[in-house]
Amino acid sequence: MFRKLLIIVSTLLLITFNANAGSDGELILKKNQPSEVKDCFEKLNRATFGFNQALDGVLFKPVASVYRVLPSPVKTGVSNSLDNLSNLVTIPNNILQGELKKAGVNTGRFIVNTTIGILGFVDAAKYFGFPDYEKEDYGQSLATMGVGPGCYIVLPVLGPSTVRDAAASLTNFIGGDAWYNVTVNNDTQYFSDFDYYASRVTSGVDFRAKNYDAIDNLEKNSIDFYASVKSLYLQDRQQKILNTNKIIETQDDSDWEEIETQ
Repeated sequence: MFRKLLIIVSTLLLITFNANAGSDGELILKKNQPSEVKDCFEKLNRATFGFNQALDGVLFKPVASVYRVLPSPVKTGVSNSLDNLSNLVTIPNNILQGELKKAGVNTGRFIVNTTIGILGFVDAAKYFGFPDYEKEDYGQSLATMGVGPGCYIVLPVLGPSTVRDAAASLTNFIGGDAWYNVTVNNDTQYFSDFDYYASRVTSGVDFRAKNYDAIDNLEKNSIDFYASVKSLYLQDRQQKILNTNKIIETQDDSDWEEIETQ
């Protein structure tokens, strides 16, 4: 465990150093402004975006359309369970960002929901007065340390991201995600790698179902669907880094319910 923690810290420090090289040590958090993020690989990004659209059309959208008609308690329960699992990434990032109180609260939420809430299917923590849950990830932690986003990129299957966030997400696979550790990294008695990948696919379907109409409307009404998605993603990402619900630039609450790539 100590070795994995050391690898995580070393990786974060290395990324931070490389991102700040040549900046005279100045923090570059201000680079998270959507208008400041460059689309350095636009041709490749558009090609990957087209691939993702095709994959969405033959896989995620059809599955999401079926998922949408499931009873509301089932859909809510699945979303709650996925949120509960994401605590395993949020808690260490609360600590990295110096938010020890939030780390304690989210640890409490995870324990209550995992036990009383039946593996998170029921958000029992809210009935005990726990405040609303806000997700954090390693990309957000790097941003708060002053690491700029780098170029905008579109990842196959996973979708919009930035160089910083894509690099930071690798931390999940070297010990930064406890759920990945007990399913894929370790041969445990109760979990397997299938459980991890099933949860990731389910998370993608859940996201697509929540934003089913919003995505379709955006595609129909956009002159350039690629540019619209990029703009919304970067604005949403800035909101998450700043931990604010304030509408940024042209973003509207109805445009996108939530965006997750980590």
